[in-house]
Order: sequence, then C-alpha cells, then structure tokens
Amino acid sequence: MRGAGGGANLLALRSHNTALVLDLLRKAGTEGISRLELADRTGLTPQAVSKITARLREEGLAAEAGRRASTGGKPRTVLRLVPEAGHAVGVHLDRDELRAVLADLDGTVVARRHAALDLGAGAEAVLGRVAAVVRELGAEAAGTAGTAGAARTAGAAGGRSLLGVGVALPGPLDHRRGVLHRVTGFPEWDGFPLRDALSERLGGVPVVVDKDTNAVALGLAVGGEGGSFAYLHLGTGLGAGLVVGGSVHRGPRTGAGEFGHQVVQLDGPPCGCGDRGCVEALCLAAVARGEIGEAARVLGTGAANLVGLLDIDRVLVGGRTVEGTPGVFLGGVRGVLEARARRTGEECVGVGLVSGESRVAEGAAQLVLAPVFGQDG
Repeated sequence: MRGAGGGANLLALRSHNTALVLDLLRKAGTEGISRLELADRTGLTPQAVSKITARLREEGLAAEAGRRASTGGKPRTVLRLVPEAGHAVGVHLDRDELRAVLADLDGTVVARRHAALDLGAGAEAVLGRVAAVVRELGAEAAGTAGTAGAARTAGAAGGRSLLGVGVALPGPLDHRRGVLHRVTGFPEWDGFPLRDALSERLGGVPVVVDKDTNAVALGLAVGGEGGSFAYLHLGTGLGAGLVVGGSVHRGPRTGAGEFGHQVVQLDGPPCGCGDRGCVEALCLAAVARGEIGEAARVLGTGAANLVGLLDIDRVLVGGRTVEGTPGVFLGGVRGVLEARARRTGEECVGVGLVSGESRVAEGAAQLVLAPVFGQDG
C-alpha cells in the first residue's frame, strides 16, 4: 500500500478503492477533480483510477465536470459526483411517531415524511407503515434520479437509485444482525429480526438497523464534528451515541451507549428497564413534574460520569424534550460539567445543542450512505 489515502491495487479491495474515489469526488463538489489528482490522493495507479472512474461513469455515479488547464499537454478532464444517482431512505421509529427522509448521495434531504406511530401496535402494523413510507420515498427517488443511470434496483420499494434503508430506533439492539432487544416499555419486540423482516417486506432492499443515538452521532461525524464526543438524546427515552477517535463506538456486542440506564440513585424510583434510580427514570420524572432545571441537572450528572470515564472532548445534547427548553438544558448540563472541572482541575469540556426534528432520520440515511464513501456506518 502507498499514498496518504491508503489505496491498494488489489482486486479483493476494489470496493475499498472505489469508496476512496467516491469520497474524493464528493468532497470536490461541483468543481470536480481530475483522474491524476485522484491517483495522487489515493495512492492508486492512474490505470486503476481510470478503471474505477469508467465504471462509476457507466453506473451514472460520476460525470464530466469540464476541463482544467494543465502545466503541460492537453487540458485535464475533471469528474464530479452525480448526487441524484443514488439515494437512501432514513427512518426514525420513535415510541409514538415515525419520521423518514429521502437523501441523495451528498446527504441532502430531498423529501420528508412524518406520521403518528404506536410502537406497541405490533410488528405487523409497524412494518406495514414503514414499508408504505419507504415505497413512497422510493418512488420519489426514481423520479429524482431521472436519467442519472444508477444501476441499483430497489425491488418492491420502487426506484432504480435506492441504495438501501436505514432504520434508527430506541435500543438496546444488535446492530450487526439487525435484531431488537428489550426496548424499554416494549418487551414484545425482544428478539425481533427487524432488518430481515423489513428487507423481505420491501422485496430485498438492503436494510441497516441501529440505535437512534448512534444514527445522530454518525450523522454528526460525517458532517464534520471532529474528535471524541457524546451525543445525549432526551426524547421519549434517554440514550447516548458515542464517537471515539472519529468512529461510532458500538462495542463488541453493539450495546454501547445505554446511557439512560446507568444507576445514579440507589433504591431510587423504578425504571421501565426493571432497575431503580436510572438517569432516564429520574430525568423523565422531573420533566413530567415540570421541573426542567432538575431534569437538566440529572442529565448533567450522567454527562459528567461519561466525561470522567471516556475523557471525551465534547458533550452534545438533543431530542424533542431538550428542544422544548434548550437554554435550560444547555445551562444545566454545562453547570454540572463546570463544577466537575473545578473539582478536578481539568479544563471543562464543551457543551453544544443538536437541533432539528429529522436529525435521527437523517443520521439513519447515513447508515446506508456513509459506507459507500468508506466511512463508518
């Protein structure tokens, strides 16, 4: 292997090398990038780059973006990504609502859906609702793609350019197998193979399943949030998405981030998970009483535990409950972290807000898109 990009001229790594090229095409934007620049930045030979780009052009994923003057000889042809050639549907399944987006290869959202949902209505009803929304958005993907020439087939979901569906919902769950565990308050989902069941319902469309918090964390990392950080999501439940060293940390059993069920009050009030005194139970109880400042302080206590355990750079908070009174939550979490920093003599980590009703759904779309460009999905 050679070159900063780590490209390798081996047939077995063709998908890896294609991802390197696609990522550079995406970053180049509408100005495009030449084949020689691609070879230089990936470490691949010009011949390998030519083969990859020829295939991408045949599939409609890349196109000419004009010519650029060279230092000698004829002008170089530059290539660009064709964003509308591929799409992903991102679905956020919450306990009481469904949000879905259709995103192109750039991650730009081109369509949205929102509907009430009862996660306790049973697998058949929930799968039927999700499949219907995905088919609607898949049809829009087909129309958006137009003559882009994407070679993918979306089967029963419709749309030649639909690469797959990302589904994000409360954990715990097995991300690798797409199997749900005991979602707090909905034990009937324990062991349900959501990935395979939805893919079958959609006629074989690839499906990726992950926790809502991991989806947002991935979206933030892909969007440029650097370093190591924790995203704390407080909505109908409480969880965390962890990014360590630039990658989403899921753990060997993909169970990391069950932040809401750390016990902070021994013999405290019962939690839906079966334990007592969990951060989630204390937080939601305070919110229900209208004591938002107390809820923020509890959230900050859990955040301080994470900072002490993981030595992360930044804490980000979001979710519909936080967005109801963002200033109170930011101030409360920041206050607890500043008090910790004074006790320890360490620099206080930054605290920020993640807003937007569709952030989970947009992150779910990245579960499909990010691996296309060689990023952690």
